[in-house]
Amino acid sequence: MGLTDKDSGHEWWRHAVTYQIYPRSFADANGDGVGDMLGITTRLPYLRDLGVDAIWLSPFYTSPQHDHGYDVANYCDVDPLFGTLGDADAMISKAHALGLKVIVDLVPNHSSTEHVWFQAALAAGPGSPERARYLFRDSPEGAPEGTPPNNWRSVFGGLAWTQVPDGQWYLHLFDSSQPDFDWRNPEVGDMFVDVLRFWLDRGADGFRVDVAHGLFKEESLRDQVVEAGEEPDSGAQTDTSMVERTLRDEPMWDQPEVHDVYRRWHRVLAEYDGDRMFVAEAWTQSPESMARYIRHDEFSQAFNFAWLLASWSAAEFSDVITGTMDALRPVNGSPTWVLSNHDVVRHVTRYGGGAIGLARAKAATMTMLALPGSAYVYQGEELGLPEVEVAPEHRQDPLFIRTGEGGRDGCRVPIPWSGTAAPYGFGPGSGQPWLPQPADWADLTVEAEEADDDSTLEFYRAALKARRTFATTAGDEVEMLDLGADVLAFRRGPVTVVLNCGTEPVALPDGEAFLASGPVDGKLPADTAVWLR
Repeated sequence: MGLTDKDSGHEWWRHAVTYQIYPRSFADANGDGVGDMLGITTRLPYLRDLGVDAIWLSPFYTSPQHDHGYDVANYCDVDPLFGTLGDADAMISKAHALGLKVIVDLVPNHSSTEHVWFQAALAAGPGSPERARYLFRDSPEGAPEGTPPNNWRSVFGGLAWTQVPDGQWYLHLFDSSQPDFDWRNPEVGDMFVDVLRFWLDRGADGFRVDVAHGLFKEESLRDQVVEAGEEPDSGAQTDTSMVERTLRDEPMWDQPEVHDVYRRWHRVLAEYDGDRMFVAEAWTQSPESMARYIRHDEFSQAFNFAWLLASWSAAEFSDVITGTMDALRPVNGSPTWVLSNHDVVRHVTRYGGGAIGLARAKAATMTMLALPGSAYVYQGEELGLPEVEVAPEHRQDPLFIRTGEGGRDGCRVPIPWSGTAAPYGFGPGSGQPWLPQPADWADLTVEAEEADDDSTLEFYRAALKARRTFATTAGDEVEMLDLGADVLAFRRGPVTVVLNCGTEPVALPDGEAFLASGPVDGKLPADTAVWLR
């Protein structure tokens, strides 16, 4: 059997390093400028050699691609852009042969407007069983024409409601092409259990669940309560403070009924051998609310975004570590750590860019990898890739298209494999891929970095190899050490970790240094981390 109500503590996912693949930007086998399944399959040996334990693939399902696959039209097939279902089967088989687990992205909060259910809902009209699968509502009684059912806003900007020709509105907390399901309708839950089984039967080892804190909304769909002068806001909060947070009104997120869904899914996964797992993308308002998702009969893990959101600060990093461990201890939870993904600015750039940003990124990565639990690595970070400034005419993110601001294209630019000009071995032929690559990436290709012992890639390989020597044996307790206000230091079993977030070198405690993110000569320089034993 797979998951149990009392996990053994030895499941593979508890200490795994998982590599996130954004399929359209990882490797292109057919030369159309977009990554695909065959491209992923051919590059799997690279990931094995990098030293990761698992891969997580962002959505590759049939989709009109308005939100690059997070608008799903068919959950049980592969979009022709990425290949075929047979290609996915071959990829999973090859990954398993190389000792890599495969985590599939699942998008249960919403579908595409091109999903057969939504098309049926539009055709059937108000009050129909077909519309009851989504959140269709009328304008408030007595309200002026064109008034939406409530004041909720889309995460991507603008109203969270779109009106259809017969006058009703449908809810979409994201893009208008992504209508939210009504999870109070049992048909929705039954459909997703079928989807889970479809991919589990094909060999998936787990699922990353998109917007796991969504699904259910307060049944009344009441207005969001905001302070006078403030606008409604459905976006995730980015306050990293672990204490004294001001909790805001969120009738669209984190409702108690959502936990019944995940208890049901837990029972489905338990029917399968091999420690199948699922990890929640849950942007909750506190570590305590996040911990509720990983009780013994729900998720295996939940993403810990507090680490990603923290500034370059020893105090903030320390607060994240202690706050996370304190919140998870009562539920015997397994922590996760992540610095970059497909939705945020790459951490080399967040930490200042250039040589300083890269030094800090490596040091933060080393610190993260030493912590108990599992780590998630985003494709290209092992090359030290910075955020790319994508020109407006090339941007494709619906967040930018709807608002004219921001957008996530800069972290999604296809990664460079070889050569001195675009597409840098991303695919056969010449010319730019779906998002243009910078002209100065020749030194950041896999080929170039494999030839340089001091490259970021070789650093990641060394760090992941060293991590394997203690990750499963050093225990799950962390002892924080006081080495000064600008220094983060902790001991985990036989390993002592020191990170200098200040501007001056600091003295090191006793111990043998067996890995460092930069040169260490007696003292630990600024923006550098070291592992001691």
